[in-house]
Amino acid sequence: MPAYLVIHPREQRRDDLRLSGDDLTLRFEAGWAIFTDHQGDCLAIPSGQGASIQRDDEPLPEAEPADQAPALNK
Repeated sequence: MPAYLVIHPREQRRDDLRLSGDDLTLRFEAGWAIFTDHQGDCLAIPSGQGASIQRDDEPLPEAEPADQAPALNK
């Protein structure tokens, strides 16, 4: 699932936030970072605000081994 962490500069005293969603996308347009989902634009952050945006996807579940037989070294 796509997820993004938005971190604001400390001096702005704003809460950082994490956005996630199956269809969440991020685009950059005319000095803005714009998050969009199936309903349209949901958050826009101006580049002058100084926030940093990091991709923060949830880790994929670890795959179960298909065969539990021990490996043979030859």
